[in-house]
Amino acid sequence: MKKKLAVLGATGSIGKNTVDIIRQNPDDFEPVLFTGNTDREALLRLGREFPGVPLALSGGMGKAGVDGIAYYGKAGLLRAVAECGADIAVNGIAGSAGLEPSLAAIEAGCDVALANKETVVMAGPLVFERAGEKKVNILPVDSEHSAIFHLINAYGRENVDRVFLTASGGPFRTLSTEDLALVGVRDALAHPTWKMGAKISLDSATLANKGLEVIEACRLFNMEPEDITVLIHPQSIVHSMIRLRNNAVYAQLSQPDMRLPIQEALYRPETRPSPFGALDFRGLSLEFAEPDGERFPMLPLAYEAAKRGGLYPLVYNAANEIAAETFFREKIHFLDIARIVRYVMEKDWQGSCLNLETILKTDREARRIAFTLIGDI
Repeated sequence: MKKKLAVLGATGSIGKNTVDIIRQNPDDFEPVLFTGNTDREALLRLGREFPGVPLALSGGMGKAGVDGIAYYGKAGLLRAVAECGADIAVNGIAGSAGLEPSLAAIEAGCDVALANKETVVMAGPLVFERAGEKKVNILPVDSEHSAIFHLINAYGRENVDRVFLTASGGPFRTLSTEDLALVGVRDALAHPTWKMGAKISLDSATLANKGLEVIEACRLFNMEPEDITVLIHPQSIVHSMIRLRNNAVYAQLSQPDMRLPIQEALYRPETRPSPFGALDFRGLSLEFAEPDGERFPMLPLAYEAAKRGGLYPLVYNAANEIAAETFFREKIHFLDIARIVRYVMEKDWQGSCLNLETILKTDREARRIAFTLIGDI
């Protein structure tokens, strides 16, 4: 029986890779929804390739059904997720905009293959509570968390002593602080290993992406921040490692190809043959180094947010999103991103993230404070 599949963020990097898997496995998957943000033409091309599949454009306006798009706006997106009847939804939506679609999929009784790390960073306790009540699975799709997920399932959470998250280091890993002050938008988007969207490429350059992944790993795998080590690994071959209590270390290795962790989530609990990620070990050299928290303060700020817990992780994310948007408009410098996030995190953010209204209210307030500081820079 075909698995009914919704692709949220179908016009982005994760979405395109998911559609490629659908193309290669037409007997296994039936697409029941494609969504995009503002790229109407790319969404309509998917509609022509897969006739009859509903389309939702969350960042656009129009009359439903007139031009082939059945749902418009944020409300339309959430309604589409609720009505599509998917067995599993791949959430590749970028940023905080992915939270409510994740919750909508859970409420519809749909498993979620999660590439949108902000869902867990902003609202992990709420998301896991609702997933448990609805008896649906949250399956990580980030290559690092997919690796940890499968390693922990193989060896048992009770036996794991430490998790090692690997990071490419981004395009600036060898630059001095003085040089970092001079980098521009184009420089930040030139990721040396992965082909990704603009926001995640910038987050990789600041190490904010790895910071978000530290928070995500804490919440996904019930880990303490001090039990997670980040290692700079420029080759992006080792996607993550676990150390057992007997000091044995186990790792997941493959070529950097997001189709592999996506396929793993879609076929879970089966492991299917894959044309993606095969390694040739001849001449392969692997390097590891400790990240420099002074040059890249977004990583220690994420550890601080993870230790404080509660609403602090979502504040970290909100401030970073505003700083990133402003950097893309060339209104602030690269090093200002961490300064803005630190300033916002210094406020008092006590509270619980078990209520969506509180989460969204706190997110708005953190963004307001970030905007206020930016206006003073």
